[in-house]
Amino acid sequence: MLQAMEKKVSQEGEKEKALFDKFMCYCKNSGGTLGAGIAEAETKVPQVTSDISEGEAQLAQLKEDLKRHQTDRAAAKSAEAEATALREKEAGDFAKEKDEATSNIDAMKSAISSLEKGMSGTFLQTTAAKHLQSLLMDKPDLLTDFDRETVVSFLSGGSSTEYVPASGEITGILKEMESTMSKSLAEAEASEADSVKSYNELMSAKNKEVAALSKSIESKTKRVGELAVEIVQMKADLSDTQAALLEDQNFLRDMDKNCAQKTAEHEENMKLRGQELVALADTIKILNDDDALELFKKALPAAGASSLIQMEVKEKAQSKQALLKIRDAQLQESGAAFRRPGHGRPGLDFIAMALQGKKVDFSKVVAMVDKMVAQLSVEQADDEHKKEYCNLQFDTTDDKKKGLEHSISDLESSIATEEEAIATLKDEVKALEKGIKALDKSVAEATEQRKEENEDFTSLMASDNAAKSLLNFAKNRLNKFYNPKQYKAEAAMAQVNLHDHAAPPPPPATAGAFKKKGEESNGVIAMLDTLVADLDKEMTEAQTTEKNSQKEYESMMNDSASKRAADSKAIADKMSAKAATEESFQANKEEKKATSNELMAVHEYISSLHAECDWLLKYFDVRKEARTGEIESLKQAKAVLSGADFSLLQTKGGNFLGKL
Repeated sequence: MLQAMEKKVSQEGEKEKALFDKFMCYCKNSGGTLGAGIAEAETKVPQVTSDISEGEAQLAQLKEDLKRHQTDRAAAKSAEAEATALREKEAGDFAKEKDEATSNIDAMKSAISSLEKGMSGTFLQTTAAKHLQSLLMDKPDLLTDFDRETVVSFLSGGSSTEYVPASGEITGILKEMESTMSKSLAEAEASEADSVKSYNELMSAKNKEVAALSKSIESKTKRVGELAVEIVQMKADLSDTQAALLEDQNFLRDMDKNCAQKTAEHEENMKLRGQELVALADTIKILNDDDALELFKKALPAAGASSLIQMEVKEKAQSKQALLKIRDAQLQESGAAFRRPGHGRPGLDFIAMALQGKKVDFSKVVAMVDKMVAQLSVEQADDEHKKEYCNLQFDTTDDKKKGLEHSISDLESSIATEEEAIATLKDEVKALEKGIKALDKSVAEATEQRKEENEDFTSLMASDNAAKSLLNFAKNRLNKFYNPKQYKAEAAMAQVNLHDHAAPPPPPATAGAFKKKGEESNGVIAMLDTLVADLDKEMTEAQTTEKNSQKEYESMMNDSASKRAADSKAIADKMSAKAATEESFQANKEEKKATSNELMAVHEYISSLHAECDWLLKYFDVRKEARTGEIESLKQAKAVLSGADFSLLQTKGGNFLGKL
């Protein structure tokens, strides 16, 4: 039996040495790898932290720049809209002023031309004369009071119709007026050209500014989205690195301690095992001596040999039972989905190795068990906190995602509405401009028609008056011969221009006495009276028609002017509304783009959350159950070890050795 014990002790020593060599190889290799990883992580953590701070500062600056660029661009567009509205108003005022000035100058030229041709009487009956008279009343500052009274008196018929304008005072006054108005029109046109040039220069500068700001906004908006994603990724990397660093540091610290402890234990075991082998060898030598064997045969009864049977050591049984519990904990620890790949629990291996050793210090093993139980409790608390964090982050980011998606939907609806409104306003402005052009064309045609009608009326009145005078002259001449009592002296007759008519030839000589043809003459005179009456009727109708036509023309001109002013105002209002809508449309498009980028960042963050949390949430209950089983196994192992009683074993061992 002692020889078997000696052999067993030697075998255990060899086995322990082989295990110790493997363990020390593990300590050496793992320590170097962990040390390099820890050093790398310690260098990486501050660098990533610095990068995150720098990125967040850059992100804040980019957002501030975006806000400033958007404000500047909105101001530039507002300035463009204001300048455009002002330019349109100035252009409308200039067009109105130019039309009025051109009309006045044309009327003035017509008046001067008519007067220079000696048509003063005819001119006074034209619309140009009325227009000139209205002009003098509306703009009294064009002439001095004396000149204005002179011209107004002339236009009112106060001057003689025999006035010769070529060398007269009126023509000179009118020419001076025409020159002043032409000069004013030229100045207005020059001022309008300067305004157009200034407007074009301003719009060019503002367009360049808006384009530059838009390009900057686009690039910085893109950078904001990219930087936000980079920061999220860096924070996730930092969190993983810090967690891995802490785990590696704890593991390395425990490993260094355990390796040193194992080395000391191994040396002590080797020392004790050597002493044990010496003792066993000496004992075997003593017991195998011939004298000792002869003595045992004489002194011990046959049954006495049973006192040398091998005793079951209670310590070994307890170690074996505790080891079974630790194996149960290892099975729990290595269960499906309990831990992430590559994340073992070497503490259990250390406890198992300690229990398998020949020299077992239960107090140390119990302390290791307590430490493992505490570590498992901390891990469970960490999992619970991480689960709470993950659920909270999922809820928060999901709410944010839904809010952003709702905002994008609202922006898309607003963009579609504004796009339709812009198209409608463009069509309406185009229709109004087309209407104004058609109205201007109609006004021009109506003015030309009115001018032709007035010329026809003037010509008709002149020819009818001349014909009427000629008929009356002819009737008076007949009355002189046939009805002397009705004859009127020619001095009393209205003067008729007969320069183009030759005097009637004398009656031919007759053989007999002349006999008046009373009845025939009366018929001719009656016919002349009918012709005169027809002329009077025609002239009356022409005057009525001219009056009505002029009245209708003036009414139409007033209505056209009112409509043109209203349409011009409507165009300005719609252009302003279009500019405001386009500004809102552009702002909504940019806001949609920024919101979409933000939504993309949220999606990426949610993806990172899934990568970080899905495994934990999926296996949380399994991990908790497995960890609970592991803790229970450890507690049972501790209970087994805590119930060990060494006093009996030591007493029996002492008595046995004493007997030997």
